[in-house]
Amino acid sequence: MVNVAFSSDNHFDINKVPLTETIQQQADYLRRHQIQYYLIAGDLFNSFTKSADYVRLLQAQLPDTKVFFIAGNHDMLNGVTYEELETGTWPGYLNNRFVDILGTNYRIIGLNGWYDYSFAAQTGRSDQQIHQWKMAYWVDSLIKQPMSDPQREQIVIDQLTTQLQTAQRSGKQTILVTHFVPNGYFIHTTDDNRFWNMANAMLGSQRITKVIDQSAVAAVVFGHIHNRIAPVKIANTWYYNAAVGYNNNHHHNEWRTTDFLSEWRNQLKTIQLF
Repeated sequence: MVNVAFSSDNHFDINKVPLTETIQQQADYLRRHQIQYYLIAGDLFNSFTKSADYVRLLQAQLPDTKVFFIAGNHDMLNGVTYEELETGTWPGYLNNRFVDILGTNYRIIGLNGWYDYSFAAQTGRSDQQIHQWKMAYWVDSLIKQPMSDPQREQIVIDQLTTQLQTAQRSGKQTILVTHFVPNGYFIHTTDDNRFWNMANAMLGSQRITKVIDQSAVAAVVFGHIHNRIAPVKIANTWYYNAAVGYNNNHHHNEWRTTDFLSEWRNQLKTIQLF
């Protein structure tokens, strides 16, 4: 049996978390619970450099645990280019890469992910209109990229398809770790044109779901939306949202406790693999 734990959207800077103390507390918890693999599905900081440094510091505290991470949209805001996100080789960085879990037949695939506006189809807005809205109101307007959002999402879909085909040829069961929302089940829409109906455009892609369903992925772990969602099985795949989210000091009622470590523990998703 191998214990694998997942977390997302820790937002250490926005939550004003004392980092040195928190790293020690997280390491102690993972060590006590004999976690052999710890995977982070993005949004550690509003800076990729800080996120990579955090992973390095945490790994140094955990010689018996392998720590991996992918980038969320907040990590992409500063300190990294699109090209570096695609090809970078920072310790533990798992985008468009995989790790085979020793002693099991499982392969964990990491993929940052992106979006193509398909979750906002009900708005009736064109891609150009949604892009204009994004650049005016959404934090991702700060992220530079050499193509449109739908084109970027097509690259993600091609990468995932290739990774899953390779895993299938190797006879591996697969777990996908991605930042963006992988299934429309988790998208909330209303019958008006309020803010969040447009924001859904930047949450993920309906097309990713088709790739997951066609490849019989065992589980998907994701973040990005900070809801408290119980694990749910859709078709043949278990979905886990591991986002810690923002605390109440930032006008978001997302935490159910008053301190980061409790919230992180409560949201940590642990899977036992055999």
